Amino acid sequence: MEQLLQAFFSGILSGGIYALISVGLTLIFGVVGLVNFAHGEFLMLSMYIAYWLYYFTQLEPYETLLINLIIMATVGYIVFKVIMTRVLDADHSVQMLLTLGLSMVLQNLALMLFKADYRNVRTNITTDVINAGFLNLSTARVMAFAVAIAASVALYLFLQKTYTGTAMRAVAQHGRAARLMGINIKKIYGQAFVIGTVLVGLAGVLMSPIYAVFPTIGSNFSTLAFIVVVLGGLSSVPGAILGGLLIGVVESMAGYLLGPVYQQAAYFLLFILVLIFKPSGLFGRE
Repeated sequence: MEQLLQAFFSGILSGGIYALISVGLTLIFGVVGLVNFAHGEFLMLSMYIAYWLYYFTQLEPYETLLINLIIMATVGYIVFKVIMTRVLDADHSVQMLLTLGLSMVLQNLALMLFKADYRNVRTNITTDVINAGFLNLSTARVMAFAVAIAASVALYLFLQKTYTGTAMRAVAQHGRAARLMGINIKKIYGQAFVIGTVLVGLAGVLMSPIYAVFPTIGSNFSTLAFIVVVLGGLSSVPGAILGGLLIGVVESMAGYLLGPVYQQAAYFLLFILVLIFKPSGLFGRE
């Protein structure tokens, strides 16, 4: 029983990180209507930034968090202005092919610059463990979970309580009506894309003491993020949070009960069942 609870709480901690990766993707899709297949590569880029800052300064990723997020915001702004604005009114198939191409370019660029080596950020927090009764929880994962959930909730409150957030929700509901009400659509698109990029950048910082970084790590997590987004209901931030936690628990419990080789099969099975019985997702509108 104790090992089962250990697996459950480990899944919850992992799910918090999955949720943070996914809420940025949810925001971009919900507001901009853009299916961003390069989302995982932004995660990879953030993890490399955290690694190289640690390598050259010996500062932990949390200490260089602000620098990392400023760089990611700049990257998001440049990518949106230079690339994404050209396909905002294009067919979804064109957008998907463009972002898929961007994903491959970033992957291969990382491969050329950094090779395929696995690079690790090893600090005191990496090996530190919190003992809570019979539970042994990684300090890095607990901290990552707390920051991830706080950031996800902050995004939800931003969308509900601020003028910009209200404008984003208006654009997500009906872009043409929002334009007629005087909302600058292109500006809102850009803000949503930059915020989504910063959120996935934050996820990269939180993950860097936990996971090794390599050029294709983004593709591994982007697939999982798309599953979480669909489970949650495509444009629902609470759905993405719940979906991330659910996927984390399913993955961890399947690994404990069935073995690690069945982890992906378990959450893909859950994904298929949700699509069959509730195609709009857990929090999605019909």
